Amino acid sequence: MNLSRRGDAERFLKAPDPQVRAALFYGRDLGVVRERAQGLAEKVCERPDDPFDVALVGEGDLDAEPGRLEDELMALSMMGGRRLVRLRLASDRAAIDKLAAAALESHAAGQFNPDAFLLIEAGGLGRDSALRRAAEKQPAAVAIPCYEDEIGDLARLAREALAQDRLGLTAEALDLFVRRLPHERGVARREIERLALYLGPGSGRTGSAGDLADFLGVEPDASLAEAAEDAFGGRLAAAQGNLRRAAAEGDGGPAAVRALGQHLARLRRTQALRRSGADLAEAAKAAGVFWKNEREFLRQARAWDLAQLDALQPELLAADRACKQTGAPDQLIAERLALTIAARAKRLGL
Repeated sequence: MNLSRRGDAERFLKAPDPQVRAALFYGRDLGVVRERAQGLAEKVCERPDDPFDVALVGEGDLDAEPGRLEDELMALSMMGGRRLVRLRLASDRAAIDKLAAAALESHAAGQFNPDAFLLIEAGGLGRDSALRRAAEKQPAAVAIPCYEDEIGDLARLAREALAQDRLGLTAEALDLFVRRLPHERGVARREIERLALYLGPGSGRTGSAGDLADFLGVEPDASLAEAAEDAFGGRLAAAQGNLRRAAAEGDGGPAAVRALGQHLARLRRTQALRRSGADLAEAAKAAGVFWKNEREFLRQARAWDLAQLDALQPELLAADRACKQTGAPDQLIAERLALTIAARAKRLGL
């Protein structure tokens, strides 16, 4: 069954049909895919984290043993009750896609353990995906596309997560906060958790727009925005000059690291949209690139791919943490990060 309408998907996730034996979650935002899949896992399996009840299968397992998925679907739960078989796909390789589709069709038709539930997490599958077609046409299976969060989704996510810590935001503060959140579920959740720590978990506090001023910082000014653009463009001297100019204006290390992270996020979102079929210029515009910066941004987007951008994430997180340590030389930390980025950009030919 195809549950592409959000209402249909939400109803199924709230009360899964007991006749359904397999579910496919797919989409560009793997954070949403993972979160929705975990929610369903908790509904269909009493102990979703118990290795005796759950089998986790990856692409590498299927490469090594093509029959591994079918073996897991035929096995019985060692502790009794429903068995959960989770398949996580990291690519859309045709051979793996067809293998997973065949296993899903057979399981949905009742050829394996009827008490097993097959839960598949995948990236942005196209209409030509055999796995997606199999999940959509089988009565005992569901295919649920996971779209990137919109402003309303982020607002709901923030409200619900903060409420669990007895915290809240005024309408103005919530609007300000969610408009600064990245549209990737995993990253957005980490920012919400960081906000909860800032406000004080369990304090019952309702934050105002004024309360968020220090947390959010100011929008990176021209010097910081230019420094980030220079770093990702391989121009270290120019990046350092703009960082030092911003520091003299009062925007030190933490704001600089944030500006570098925002530039990376725009490049990453552009590449993700491009991978899904969008034109590069169209993707850049959707990522929020200002028209005056488009030419240089597109030059960078042609050089940086998702794997290279993802490899920078640990460096950014480490720099962000280091800047928040008492007595840390935050300006030096930001310049060192810019140096790392510019050096990698140079190796990419920028």
